[in-house]
Amino acid sequence: MKNYNYFMKKCISLALKGSGKTLPNPMVGAFVLDEYDNVAGFGYHKYYGANHAEVEAIQMAGSRTKNGTLIVNLEPCSHYGKTPPCVDLIIKSRIKKVVIGMLDPNPIVSGNGVKKLEEAGIEVVKDVLKEKCELLNAAFIKNMTKNKVFVAIKTATTLDGKIATSNNSSKWITSPKARNIVQKIRNSYDAILTSANTIINDNPHLNCRVKNYKSPIRVVLDSNLRTTNDYNVYNDDGVKVYIFTLNDNFQNFNFNKNVKIVKAPCDKSKKHIDLEFVLDFLYKEGVRNVLVEAGGVLNGAFIKQNLCDKLYHFIAPKVISDNKAKSWACGCDVFDINQARNLNIKETRFINPDLLIIAFFEQLS
Repeated sequence: MKNYNYFMKKCISLALKGSGKTLPNPMVGAFVLDEYDNVAGFGYHKYYGANHAEVEAIQMAGSRTKNGTLIVNLEPCSHYGKTPPCVDLIIKSRIKKVVIGMLDPNPIVSGNGVKKLEEAGIEVVKDVLKEKCELLNAAFIKNMTKNKVFVAIKTATTLDGKIATSNNSSKWITSPKARNIVQKIRNSYDAILTSANTIINDNPHLNCRVKNYKSPIRVVLDSNLRTTNDYNVYNDDGVKVYIFTLNDNFQNFNFNKNVKIVKAPCDKSKKHIDLEFVLDFLYKEGVRNVLVEAGGVLNGAFIKQNLCDKLYHFIAPKVISDNKAKSWACGCDVFDINQARNLNIKETRFINPDLLIIAFFEQLS
């Protein structure tokens, strides 16, 4: 059996079941085929600290691992973490071939798992559906290679790119079906970040309203502390909230016990909060990916400063056609089309009647 694409796709589908639960670990799915290429076992990494996918699959396969094949979307680990090295178990199980989608992006361990398997006489097939495997764990890759938070923007617009009318009317641009997808997207992120303007204009909850899904940490950028405890994002529902501010008197403001106010420095303009400080602070707090749900000014700032990695763009079949209506991104000051930010579209979904475009920003050098 030489075409492993089918099972690698199934590994990716399995891995996605751990979405929102595995960070700072990656999402991983695995299949074990017996010596006759029949499925003997499968599994996925369910949550941080749980068995790795390879362990789940091998345990299910039992004695049928002998002379079998392991297919997994990420190089098996060769080091001790929360669990013992998967490579040792693979060797012990007498598997004869391991098919992987991509190497471990951690520069300290990358390739070590493959080396150990090959030294044990196990054939290793690499880079099967590599791009799809890398997209699956794009946040983990950035965390490992750059020690930075992975940042995505979620926006919902009309066909002419507007997120609200000139008098702030925006509910609802997209359909209930599309908004339900947003809930699932939120579940896959550690934190949701927004601005004081969005809080004041829309009073969102920024939680996840799907049963058994977690609500991410909420992050509010409020330079002058214009928001108050009355807004929905500050509800004491057990979810941590960070407010970043430039206000020197932040200690005089009273919020619920789940809210932490952080004094942030200004950016180069001396007018706004330093976004890189915010992201670095969150990374130190254990946040590995952030979903930005904000207005055009903050979205534009993330894009202009090359801090955004991914875009979820919901488009409704509506047209506002008003020059004063609000756009989803502004302030990037591009006057030459050749200087416009480029994105790579990786997926489009028709969510009747709306469209979802999922794209990655081309990073500036």
